[in-house]
Amino acid sequence: MRRTSLLLPLLACLALVCRDAHAQSGANVLVVVNDASPASAKIAAHYIQRRNIPSGQIVHTRTTIADEISRSDFDRLIQTPIANWLAANRAQDRILYVVLTKGVPLRIGGTLGRNGTIASVDSELTLLYRRLVGLPVNPMGSTPNPYFLGAGNPKDAARFTHVSQDIYLVTRLDGFTIEDVIALIDRGLAPSSTGRVLLDQRASLADQGNDWLASAAKRLADQGLGDRVTLEGTSRPVSGEKNVIGYYSWGSNDSGQSLRAPAVQFLPGAIAGMFVSTDARTFIEPPASWKPGGWDSQQAYYAGSPQSLTGDLIRAGVTGVSGQVAEPYLDSAVRPEILFPAYLAGLNLAESFYLAMPALSWQTIVIGDPLCAPVQGVPIAPAELDPAISPETELPAQFSTRRLAQIQIPATPEVLKLFLRSQSRIASGDKAGARESLEQAVAVDDKLTIAWQVLASLYDEARDYPKATAIYRKLLERDPKDPLALNNLAYALAVREGRPAEALPLAERANMITPRSASIMDTLGWIKHLLGDDKEAARLIIPAALTITSNADAQLHAAVVCAALGALDDAAKFLKAAEQADPSTKDRAEFKDVQRKIGR
Repeated sequence: MRRTSLLLPLLACLALVCRDAHAQSGANVLVVVNDASPASAKIAAHYIQRRNIPSGQIVHTRTTIADEISRSDFDRLIQTPIANWLAANRAQDRILYVVLTKGVPLRIGGTLGRNGTIASVDSELTLLYRRLVGLPVNPMGSTPNPYFLGAGNPKDAARFTHVSQDIYLVTRLDGFTIEDVIALIDRGLAPSSTGRVLLDQRASLADQGNDWLASAAKRLADQGLGDRVTLEGTSRPVSGEKNVIGYYSWGSNDSGQSLRAPAVQFLPGAIAGMFVSTDARTFIEPPASWKPGGWDSQQAYYAGSPQSLTGDLIRAGVTGVSGQVAEPYLDSAVRPEILFPAYLAGLNLAESFYLAMPALSWQTIVIGDPLCAPVQGVPIAPAELDPAISPETELPAQFSTRRLAQIQIPATPEVLKLFLRSQSRIASGDKAGARESLEQAVAVDDKLTIAWQVLASLYDEARDYPKATAIYRKLLERDPKDPLALNNLAYALAVREGRPAEALPLAERANMITPRSASIMDTLGWIKHLLGDDKEAARLIIPAALTITSNADAQLHAAVVCAALGALDDAAKFLKAAEQADPSTKDRAEFKDVQRKIGR
């Protein structure tokens, strides 16, 4: 049993993938499914089959199906499982696109304003690569998008790979209904390379948005596509057009717009966007009678706003569309003068939207198959799509270089590479190999505390307890205030060697140094129980168990203590939680003893 784990929890499902030598393919896509949503599973299965995505390239999570999720649950239930899959499969560089499916929450709850903490789940996930590398990411406000093209020429825009970019491009497959989403997926598999681009300005108002729409028309004309562009500058909304491949408007922010979706005919592969603050606030379908309108009309409000909904554009036949889960401010909007020229110059759907997106960790989502591309783009070298694994760190080459540059451990390059190799081996399930790398690291640098700590944790897991205990004693000789060594040595003495009285002062010292650590509280509480003080044990163990809910040992300890105090209903709840966290827990003597006490 590891008391304070330094090892990554992992989802180990290695995938064999087929690689296209010239273009991004299903091998570069990771699909995320919320198992609490039947729609999510059905859409993912359809997309994986139709886009030929390797079957192992799917992350399962189980979380709320509501539009909003807390930041802590986002990190624990969405971001961490994706990070673990990437590490387990050494796919940090190969995966370029993360595709979320209907039923995955849209928005991370938080504060409003330019420095607020509200963000779309999708936009926050774009920065996962940076977090894995070790770069700090501020949850307040937005982060500049390094892939944003700005004033560059869309015809010269670079294809997306991790050679130059340390982010992921995140899209989602969403809409009002499963049928809407499946239709969107199928449209993206055979996109049209023809069609018109409709740019609908808001009348009698000079502002940046209108300027961007006019600039889009000019740039498309410069690409020789001027005869395919309609720039509508009057109060009339564009309507009656057929064979539409691109659409951008002000949506319900234009007083001339009275329909939920434009009265036009979209081609397969059509992409769209609107200058609307909250058009992706929900994908729960409104009543058929609902129409967006002004802020003074209560009848126009749906899901907290009277503004247009992205879902209506999907229902109308677009294949890709951007939307906002909360107020982004106009300067963060997807720029049409980049979006359409890039898409029609050979960039795929995800590349085009993200080239046109100024900010990340913000409010935008992109709906659509990232690989949808109506025009064949510039080929990409195979080495960029699937970089080699570094033999020194056993991490993907680009990721390895970036990780080494950020790792904050005072050690030589040789030792750092051995340490990173151990982490890569842990992630892929090779614990014996990880121990070997760490043994080599500490042989070169005997003072590398983090390597000793992880090595001891691995010895614990392998049940080589004497070696683990020897390391904890060694660490305490160097630093008597090392809370991890104090905690883990206390647990070893109390549980494995049957000396709880000797262990007690060590656990108490650890708890004084780190008073809110659930793992340390659990250790101290369990020692109190072994010494016969169940009231004091409950004071420590129960809060710990409620904090580390996925730790089977903490749940079992809480069940034992509650049963000893006669709180049998609580004991039954913790016992059930222990079995859910680790089914093998039911074979332990403590588990069976609590079962007898509660009569179950």
